[in-house]
Amino acid sequence: QVQLVESGGGLVQAGDSLRLSCVASGRAFSGGAVGWFRQAPGKEREFVATVSVNGGATYYADSVMGRFTISRENAKNTVHLQMNSLKPEDTAVYYCAAKRGFTARNVGDYDYWGQGTQVTVSS
Repeated sequence: QVQLVESGGGLVQAGDSLRLSCVASGRAFSGGAVGWFRQAPGKEREFVATVSVNGGATYYADSVMGRFTISRENAKNTVHLQMNSLKPEDTAVYYCAAKRGFTARNVGDYDYWGQGTQVTVSS
């Protein structure tokens, strides 16, 4: 079993930056991919970014490409999401998720989920 806890969310202005962190407890998640997803009010949860087990491969949603960076520190059981040039449309609850094996973009492919952290970007 893997437990995931997100942190780092908050209220910022458009153009600001935030760094989200996801820390795993229980069995380390170093054996699989980790992803970040987000869900805005009234919308479905959507893919943001994912990183492979060794950190060598990363993939992003088109909407965040060039602004967000995902990274992982397996020794610390931690994955980060650096978010720059934030926009009001980035406002959502951000979730960390873990899975066995390769990276994936679908919500249903992930086995473990955190409780989420709120990111609010004002214009």
